[in-house]
Amino acid sequence: MSAMTSSNPDRLRYIKLIHVARRELRMDDDTYRMMLAGMNGLDGATSTADLSVPNLVKVLEQLKQRGFKVRPNAAGKRPKANDEQSKKIRSLWLTLHGLGAVRDPSEEALGKFVLSMTKVSALQWLTAVQASRVIENLKQWQSRVTHKEGV
Repeated sequence: MSAMTSSNPDRLRYIKLIHVARRELRMDDDTYRMMLAGMNGLDGATSTADLSVPNLVKVLEQLKQRGFKVRPNAAGKRPKANDEQSKKIRSLWLTLHGLGAVRDPSEEALGKFVLSMTKVSALQWLTAVQASRVIENLKQWQSRVTHKEGV
C-alpha cells in the first residue's frame, strides 16, 4: 500500500469512479497512463494509487471532458448498513422522529446527521468508535427530549 492510501471514503469513491470512467470510455491501460502522465500538476504519476484526493478530482474532470457522465448506481441508493450498531442508530433516529425531535426520518437525513458528527456520510463507513459516538449522542438527545416532555 502506498503512503497515499488511507481510509478516506472520498478517495475510494473517486478511484472507483475513475475506474468506471475508464471502462465506459473503453480506455486501455496504456492510454490511461499516458493521459495521466500528460496532465499538469500530477508530477508524472501514472496510477491512482499515487494521487491525492484533489488530484483524483482533476483526473475525474479530465475523464468527464472525454465524455464520461457520472450516474447514480443502479437503484440510485446504496444498500442499508445492516450491522448491529447501524440498526441501533436507525432505531434511535426513528424513535426521535416519533417523539417529534427529528423532522425527516429518511436514511438520507440520518446520513446528513451522521456526516455532521463524524465527517462520514454513510453508516456503512463508520468505524465502531464513530458509531458508538453517534449512538451515545442520539441517546443523550432522546433523554433530553423525553426528560423535557416528561415522557
